Amino acid sequence: MMLILSFLTEIILLSAIFSLLAVDLFFLRKKEDVLRLRLIGTLAALSAVAAAFPLLLNSSQKFYALSGMWVLDPLVIFAKLAILVITFVTILLSMETPYTPHISEYFALILSAALGMLFLVSAEELLMIFVALELLSVSLYLLTAFHYRVERSSEGAVKYFLFGALSSSFLYFGLSYLIGLSGTTNLSLIGEYLRSLPHITSEPLLWVSAAFILVGLGFKLAVVPFHLWAPDAYEGAPTPVAAYISTGSKLASFFILIKILFVAFEPVAGSPLHTAFVSGWQPLLAIIACFSMTFGNLVAMAQKNLKRLLAYSSIAHAGYILVGVVAATQLGISSVLYYLAIYAFTNLGAFGVIVAVSSKTGGDDIGDFAGLGRRSPLLAFFMILFILSLAGIPPLAGFFGKFYLFLSAVGRDTEQYGLMWLVVVGVVNSAVSLYYYLKILKQIYMIEPTDPSPIRASRPVVFALLLAALFVAGLGIYPTPLLTRLDILISYLPPIP
Repeated sequence: MMLILSFLTEIILLSAIFSLLAVDLFFLRKKEDVLRLRLIGTLAALSAVAAAFPLLLNSSQKFYALSGMWVLDPLVIFAKLAILVITFVTILLSMETPYTPHISEYFALILSAALGMLFLVSAEELLMIFVALELLSVSLYLLTAFHYRVERSSEGAVKYFLFGALSSSFLYFGLSYLIGLSGTTNLSLIGEYLRSLPHITSEPLLWVSAAFILVGLGFKLAVVPFHLWAPDAYEGAPTPVAAYISTGSKLASFFILIKILFVAFEPVAGSPLHTAFVSGWQPLLAIIACFSMTFGNLVAMAQKNLKRLLAYSSIAHAGYILVGVVAATQLGISSVLYYLAIYAFTNLGAFGVIVAVSSKTGGDDIGDFAGLGRRSPLLAFFMILFILSLAGIPPLAGFFGKFYLFLSAVGRDTEQYGLMWLVVVGVVNSAVSLYYYLKILKQIYMIEPTDPSPIRASRPVVFALLLAALFVAGLGIYPTPLLTRLDILISYLPPIP
């Protein structure tokens, strides 16, 4: 019974995928696109809600299935619930306008990507990670190309696919080396094998494997220097898809990165402290975090397209999140999960406003938002809330997210200030980001619109924006319950040194 219950969420989503295609094929194919969009979108949203209920019924104990390939515990349940909420909001944002006649296929691919994310966060075995990543990646490649009549969509999808295929080759080459070295595909057993090595630093195959795996996962996270696909993919993809890539995909990828690093590669963590430097993945990620924050913010300042701007902003935020990973403390990991949750809703909200505005103006450049405060005070209010949270302005959730990430780095070595250099880089970059975030708000409130006609969003989009805004404001004003809960949940990871 427990085995069936542990897979019930995925079974519901898989059934929903085929049901959406069948309903559209046999009952709705001759209906108008707007009606099909509303009906199929509603069914997809209800499927995401229904898939969440079995997770609430699971026990608080760690459950293994399929010889350890499948794991379910409260930490995994938290990640799955977050993914399903992100999927639900993405579906609502997709119900603004029918930009493709292939409506059932579009929503089926969103649920397929969600299915890949759910498999990924439950995996503690390399073969399951491989299958889940491929299911997720292929779904997102296809979703990015759904504006197939628009040149930039095809260009973004091709770049996304080519870079994705190359990064997958690096990742799976690294995984094959790791399997050959340890003789197992289980993350826990790999960690035990590495701890048993008498001279772990003298294993060149291990370091090659770790480097290749970080390259592959770095692409999924869109961190420097593996970010080249992100701006074109974000700009070319349908706006709800760009929101989904920057939130759900990033949450699942960071979650599996934490598992791989702290379960399998903990013996080769090293130390990024300048007072006690030791080679390992922590110093490497510290350097990547530094370059991601700096490059993402500097290049975002020159962008005129809002989706490209948010793409470079996403690169910078991935760098902020890596600060908590590098800290490698209980506070660091809980702050990473906290920041992933609030960043997801903040970015979904910002992209949701773009969905509403671009459906009326036909563009998503920053100039298209001129005078939004006059044309739609509600959308302008939502946008200022999400932009200020991304900028880290108190008392919104983005401020406390960055505060806890930087606090975890400072607390790593309070006597010698070993990670203070990384915190300084993060704080300076947060200040730099204010320039382009305030540039957006200037367009909204200080520039006269060329077209003064009002902009009204559809009810699903307004509901999605309201839901995101409540999370952003609520988790900023009162973050303690979520942080306390996350401190308990990360106990299901191996002990953090």
